[in-house]
Amino acid sequence: MRWRLLLTGTCCGAGLIGFVAVTAAREPQPVVPQESATRPVVAPRRYPVVPRSAQETADQLVRVEAALRNPSTSPTALPDLGHQQQVIYRVLSADSARSASVVAALPPRWKSVAERHLAARREFLRMSRGRGPSRLPAWRIIQPEPAEQLLSYYRKAEAATGIEWEVLAAVNLVETGMGRIDGISVANAQGPMQFLPTTWAEPGIGAGDIRNPHDAIQAAARYLVRRGGLQNIRQGLWGYNNSDYYGRAVLLYASLMKEDPRAYIGLYHWEIHFNSALGDLWLPVGYVQNQPIAVATYLERNPGSRSPN
Repeated sequence: MRWRLLLTGTCCGAGLIGFVAVTAAREPQPVVPQESATRPVVAPRRYPVVPRSAQETADQLVRVEAALRNPSTSPTALPDLGHQQQVIYRVLSADSARSASVVAALPPRWKSVAERHLAARREFLRMSRGRGPSRLPAWRIIQPEPAEQLLSYYRKAEAATGIEWEVLAAVNLVETGMGRIDGISVANAQGPMQFLPTTWAEPGIGAGDIRNPHDAIQAAARYLVRRGGLQNIRQGLWGYNNSDYYGRAVLLYASLMKEDPRAYIGLYHWEIHFNSALGDLWLPVGYVQNQPIAVATYLERNPGSRSPN
């Protein structure tokens, strides 16, 4: 396919850590709070702040990771918890010494989790070396479909093709933030799974609407099968995006969900961030630009999108 929207990607990143095997039972299952299909846009939220102290950051990360996996956590708290988790890893991934101190301060339960998150983020940073763009893209940032609904699409695709749902969720995450980015890439890739129209039109791949999450997720699974994903998922991901960095990052995120399916909840609530020439910007739901806009101009109008970290 091609490269460019990449949420974590809108620019994210990584370093290879082993793929985690799971038992056939795959317990525990992700407990996804029930949400209505049409959710109102909530009041503006604040950009998460990461403590400077390694111990304080480690303590914050433990609280966030545990709360995201706790079925009793209120659904209304999950968006801020997921965003806090995301920003912690984005900040730490840019500073190897700081991240090493934080990981060293974590309890054993969370060390591997943090290491894989940081590794995945750094893979995407390697894909986008150099100074970030000085203009923001012509995107629309929208609410994704509810977590439970998307999970049902991933599982349906796994049942039909054999491509694991965790891999499909990870691809959806890094391509468009699980459908938050409504836009067309510089390579003309479209929809929540970022298909080129020519790829979508291949016999046996695209069916239905390229911009429909259900249809796009099923098509992505079929495409990964066609590119050899059942025999070698790394090969299949290379066909989806010709980058070893990309494949490693996707499998790192998938490994987190394989190890603990409840990790899906945190990843689902990640926001859209953009690595710009003026730093890491948060583009919240409601961002709409019909034409590219200068980063400086956008920040004058939306100072809350600038990182305080």
